Amino acid sequence: MSRFQQCAGWEEEEEGVGRGGTDGQFDMSILGKSMSRSIVRQSKFRHVFGQGVKAEQGYDDIRVSKVTWDSSFCAVNPKFLAVIVESSGGGAFLALPLSKAGRVDKNYPLVIGHSGPVLDIDWCPHNDNILASGSEDCSAMVWQIPDQSLSRPLSEPIVVLEGHSKRVGIVSWHPTARNILLTAGSDNLIIIWNVGTGEPLVSMDDHPDLIYNVSWNYNGSLFCTTCKDRRLRVCDPRKREVVAERLAPHEGVRPMRAIFTKDGNIFTTGFTRMSQRELGLWDPTNFEEPIAVLELDTSNGVLLPYYDPDANMVYLCGKGDSSIRYFEITEEPPYVHYLNTFSSKEPQRGMGFMPKRGVDVSKCEIARLYKLHDKKCEPITMTVPRKSDLFQDDLYPDTAGPEPALEPEEWLEGRDEDPILVSMRQGYVPPKSRELKVAKKNVLDSRPNTRRSMSTCDANSLPPQVLERLLEELQNLKSTVLSQEKRICDLENKLSQYTNGTA
Repeated sequence: MSRFQQCAGWEEEEEGVGRGGTDGQFDMSILGKSMSRSIVRQSKFRHVFGQGVKAEQGYDDIRVSKVTWDSSFCAVNPKFLAVIVESSGGGAFLALPLSKAGRVDKNYPLVIGHSGPVLDIDWCPHNDNILASGSEDCSAMVWQIPDQSLSRPLSEPIVVLEGHSKRVGIVSWHPTARNILLTAGSDNLIIIWNVGTGEPLVSMDDHPDLIYNVSWNYNGSLFCTTCKDRRLRVCDPRKREVVAERLAPHEGVRPMRAIFTKDGNIFTTGFTRMSQRELGLWDPTNFEEPIAVLELDTSNGVLLPYYDPDANMVYLCGKGDSSIRYFEITEEPPYVHYLNTFSSKEPQRGMGFMPKRGVDVSKCEIARLYKLHDKKCEPITMTVPRKSDLFQDDLYPDTAGPEPALEPEEWLEGRDEDPILVSMRQGYVPPKSRELKVAKKNVLDSRPNTRRSMSTCDANSLPPQVLERLLEELQNLKSTVLSQEKRICDLENKLSQYTNGTA
């Protein structure tokens, strides 16, 4: 087995005795060595195990979107679970407090502002009540979700970001700077916004084809992209240029994914020329040769990687798979170490990944994933088995907290800062209703009465009688939309009853 190529179905020799072949035969030379010295690779994550929660702790009766788009369809933070769902008359997603486990009422209010299907959602890392969405209607929207359960459909975003000419398939918040949001569309354009003003700060058109994914690095100074032209690119947004690129890190033509690791390397998933799935680890300062490449299997689902910078672990979730593989990335060969696989019976439609501050330290939980089925969401916990009830310092280094390290102007001027870290010793308790603290007037400070977009005029310049008439018309239209939505739901229920033969 070479340094750069190994099958992920095999564990490395140092991982254990007799694991090196697919025919179950022991390697007697390794067995002999094991009698004289220990060959087990030391790692506190070797025995991490995954476990699904009890049925009543899941979320049932969720009509998960059937849009054919390779996004996760799910986003989660310590307060909320958001899932893109099927909806008549436009795009919608469900924003549910984590405490609302169990069966979700079929009439539970949705977030319904988009006129086309929602393709991607992302919670703001610096405010647990703020979420961004991208849609086929060519816009991105930013929403403020109230702490309590929604009492009626939410149709008014805080800000509408209109700059793409085709569908917006990717939204991604900056990891350390306040109010900075990246959007990528099928117009092959990447736009970076200050959502506090609704203004585009940076626009990049370096991609000649569809962008598959975008990932910021640890401090948000760079981001990497994968593209349908089979190139992996590293971009400096403030210089508005591609600073490094690699053609065909994976030789197959099917979609790739790439994410930055904490130390600045890039982890990729893709396909071989023979359509086998594989993963790779790359040094962006030297793209000529990979640090490691591992072949996996012949499934055709795109592998979505979720990265934990504190443990330097990556979780691979294939769309349509019924398993989650996880690996540890280290500085020692073979650099990407297979740890284990969590398997279940049902395939996954999508996946959400909890930020580290949302895990349960009292149970030695180091990660929690939210697996989407056709009509439900199942939390899966990843735990390190420990007998002690004491806080495990080695499992929980200080992790990225909710405070931004930079203001938008500082980042745009070229300053970089790592995330501001918080201790996990006492666990993390999300604040009740966290408002953004900014030096200047910011639209995220309070909910406006009407939708705010780049193209709206200043309401203060309108005569009072005109403004009053517009507001009255707007309320009438909302009432009409809500009544029609209810009627559509009733008709759909009747239709399903006839279809199932129950009426």
